[in-house]
Amino acid sequence: VCLVIMALGVGGGMLIEGYSIPALTLANLHPAKLPIFPGLFITIACGAISGFHGTQSPMMARCLKTEKDGRKVFYGAMIAEGIIAMVWATVGMAFYKGGLPELAQQLTKIGASGVVYQSCFAIMGAVGGVLAVLGAVICPITSGDTAFRGARLLLADIFKIDQKPISKRITLVLPVFAVGIILSQVNFDILWRYFGWANQTVAMVSLWAASVYLYKYRGNYHWVTTLPAMFMTAVTSTYIYTQKIGFNMPRTIGIVLALITMVVFFTCFMVYGRKYAKTIPDVSKSSSTAA
Repeated sequence: VCLVIMALGVGGGMLIEGYSIPALTLANLHPAKLPIFPGLFITIACGAISGFHGTQSPMMARCLKTEKDGRKVFYGAMIAEGIIAMVWATVGMAFYKGGLPELAQQLTKIGASGVVYQSCFAIMGAVGGVLAVLGAVICPITSGDTAFRGARLLLADIFKIDQKPISKRITLVLPVFAVGIILSQVNFDILWRYFGWANQTVAMVSLWAASVYLYKYRGNYHWVTTLPAMFMTAVTSTYIYTQKIGFNMPRTIGIVLALITMVVFFTCFMVYGRKYAKTIPDVSKSSSTAA
C-alpha cells in the first residue's frame, strides 16, 4: 500500500508541477549505451515479471480462502508492481534537470534509496520524506522477512517438515539465516544483479510449469504462458551467458546460445512436458466424484 501511495503521489506530483517527461522512444538512452536486451527486463525485475512473488505461493496458499482469489492476489500484485515500476522509471528520467547522466551520478553518489528520498521529499514535502523512509527502508526489511519466511515454508513443503512445533521451525530457520548472513557479505551491486537474474529465472520456470498445467486443463490455451516462457528463457539465458557475473561470453555468441537454449526448452515442453501433463491426476474430475 505504501509503495502504491508513493507512486501515485510522486507520479501525480510530477504532472501537477509540470516536470518535463521524455517522450516515448525506442532509442537507447542508457548513459553507457548498454544493450537494451536483455538488461531492461532484468533491471526492471519485479516490475516486468516477478518470480519473487511466485515464491510466496506457499505462504499465500495458507492465507487465501479460495483458489479463485489467486487471480486477484497474484495478478493484481503484478499489475500494481508494473505500474509502480513505470512511475519510478518516469521519475528517474524526469526528476533531475541533467537527465539520465545526472541520475547516474546521483545513484553513484547517494544510491537508489537516496534518489527515492530526494524525489519524494522534493515533490511531496515532509509526507513524501516519511513515505520514502517507509518505502526505501521499512518495506525492504519486510520483503527480507517475507523472503526468509517463504524460503522456510518452501523447504518445509519439500522435505515435509511440520511447522507447528517451534523447534522444527528453528531447525529450518538457522540454515536459512546462515545463508543470508553469507550473502550479506557480498557486494550489494553484484548481489542485486544475481537477484534480478534469479528473479526472472524463477518466473521463467514458473511459466513453463504453468504451460504444463494449462495444457492439461485447457489444451491450446497453454500458448498464453508458453510464448512468454520462451521469451523469458531467451532473456535469462542471454543475460547469464553474456554478463560478467555469468559466463562473460561475446554478445553474439551469447545470443545464439540463448536462442538454442530457448529451442531446447520449448522442445522439452512439447515432447516431455505435454506427455507429463497427461499423467497429472484430473483434479476437477476427482472433486466432482468426491462430491
